[in-house]
Amino acid sequence: MSVAEIGIIGGSGFYQLLQGGRELTVQTAYGAPSDVISVGEIAGRNCGFIPRHGRRHRLPPHMIPYRANIFAFKELGVTQVIGVTAVGALTDEHQVGDIVLGDQLVDFTHGKRNDTFFDGPITTHIGFAEPYCPAMRQAAIDAAKETGVACKDTGTIVVTNGPRFSTRAESAFFAAQGWHLENMTQYPEAVLARELTLSYLNISVVTNSHVSARETGEGELANAAEVVNVFEERMADLLTLLKGILRALPPGEERPEFIRSVLDDARWV
Repeated sequence: MSVAEIGIIGGSGFYQLLQGGRELTVQTAYGAPSDVISVGEIAGRNCGFIPRHGRRHRLPPHMIPYRANIFAFKELGVTQVIGVTAVGALTDEHQVGDIVLGDQLVDFTHGKRNDTFFDGPITTHIGFAEPYCPAMRQAAIDAAKETGVACKDTGTIVVTNGPRFSTRAESAFFAAQGWHLENMTQYPEAVLARELTLSYLNISVVTNSHVSARETGEGELANAAEVVNVFEERMADLLTLLKGILRALPPGEERPEFIRSVLDDARWV
């Protein structure tokens, strides 16, 4: 029996969701998830929640057990994942406090991130042209209108390694490519969900803007306290939107075929 149908992953400043929910300590073939998984009902849907960085923000972006988090959700019966993230705005198209539904990502990570399940016992190539589930995105767009929470429905996220923030030169380069937002965790989280045939939706909160600091050449583009403070300021609207999305999401079996069939041609070693 499925323990949860929808998995929610909280970003910086979003460490708890299910007050009074049942807490599960889960072990997977890929180790332990970032923290205990809270399970319970939200807006009539059975959900599981993991704080991506741990409840005390003890895990930097490159040390998050992404595979364990996604695999644990899969084992609990999850078919749809909502990943909530803090992002920085690279251009003035997005402002601090905006809630954005990312529609594309660019991977600029490197190093030790375990970014695939396909190093055995299965191996395949998967399509990732659309990193975010279009059915979940449409449900989120509809929920934003229904709840009245202002939400921008497009944004390309460049994912950098962290834990440091970018230099002004890097930020200028990313903006020149036409990319809108910067984050440290959407890769490999989104692609790992795809590899296990889970649909994935991104909800981003713009917590800082690179524009003014980059143009003046003074000050930092972001700082950690600012990220958490803005996230907390938008928490009420974020939770309202999240509940609206949960109500609007279709059943898992109605997910797009191109996501559900990812492993149809996989080769078992």
